[in-house]
Amino acid sequence: MRVRRRHRLAVGAALVLLLGACSDGSSAQPDPTPASETSGSDPSTDPGEPSGTPPVADPDHAVDPPGKRDGRLWSADILVQWDQPLDDALVKEIERLKGVAHTERIGLGQVSLENRVLTVASVDPRGYRNFTQADVADFQEAWDRVAGGEMAIDQKVAKRLTDDDGMIRLGSEDGAPTLHVGAYTPQIPTIDMVVNTAWADDIEMSTDNGLLISTDRTTPATLRKPLEKLVGKDASVQMLDVASRIGLDPGARLTAIPTGDTLGSVVGTYRYRVLGGGRIAPDPAWVAANIRTEVVPILGSVTCHKALFPQLRQALLEIQQDGLAAEIHPEEYAGCYYPRFIANTTTLSNHSFGLALDLNVPGNGRGTVGEMNRAVVATFKKWGFAWGGDWRWTDPMHFELSEVKAVG
Repeated sequence: MRVRRRHRLAVGAALVLLLGACSDGSSAQPDPTPASETSGSDPSTDPGEPSGTPPVADPDHAVDPPGKRDGRLWSADILVQWDQPLDDALVKEIERLKGVAHTERIGLGQVSLENRVLTVASVDPRGYRNFTQADVADFQEAWDRVAGGEMAIDQKVAKRLTDDDGMIRLGSEDGAPTLHVGAYTPQIPTIDMVVNTAWADDIEMSTDNGLLISTDRTTPATLRKPLEKLVGKDASVQMLDVASRIGLDPGARLTAIPTGDTLGSVVGTYRYRVLGGGRIAPDPAWVAANIRTEVVPILGSVTCHKALFPQLRQALLEIQQDGLAAEIHPEEYAGCYYPRFIANTTTLSNHSFGLALDLNVPGNGRGTVGEMNRAVVATFKKWGFAWGGDWRWTDPMHFELSEVKAVG
């Protein structure tokens, strides 16, 4: 479909329709021609009207097309996240709070992409779009593409993750779902990418554990205490007006619910608070239940997630037995469990969960092929670790648990 000229001028450079939709499911190769150069629309058509049949990239993951935007726009002021589906009675109580003007149910989960833990929202495009900024809400073709099984994502986030065919794999596991990026659009604060609800099962996330709240003319901060009292300590209440300015809400008890067979089963629900200086304070109960300090071959004493140790020991023992121990330098080991954001960001990494380790730091910097012995790399992969040297923006010092294997 063509992005009509008047519509492009209206939404500006921030909104970009990416590649043409796939024709027959996620296994198909996307059309490499930019949608703005394909035929089939009339430039004189009203930019608010969809042109022709909405694209369906993946019929197995499509929902009903949203049609033309209906209803008023709402400000995205507060985001509440649980680790379980919403309770209807509780939602009604929230909606009765003074200052709550409108709500929208969404699903929230966190995916690990090249050591960046990013938030994906599964949404009903018809209601969710009214919480986005006006030019995004009226970018009809973007929402048609989300309904058709594609992803909408912030362009800066996607830049380092999208492959040459416009695809992003949501996770490091071999079976992780791969989605086509349909549109680059600015996202609601704290959300990095949006898919429709038909993808939720494949991504192993909920469709109904988050609630967007508009307070309209009421200052959002005045609802923090009433909301926290109502939803309890296990829910996260984030002020999005604060997050839009500084990237997060420092007053919130934040929640990450990693998706996928490995992260989802190993990490569970990860709650934390922001300390400042890039540091975070995970829930002490989670730390006590999951983080251990143990001795392993070659490296000696290390602090990691308990689930990492069996496979780490096996990998290092095999490296040692193969006569390759000298290829790993214990004095250049840079840690495993590291509860802080990635430098100069408000983004968690797998180090926050104790599921990644950095080896031989000098000579293995970001964006290089590195100096890691490839036999060592192969052994780590054999024992269920992904290697940062395989990423689009390489990180050859980095190994992370991507598959839980039985160790005899």
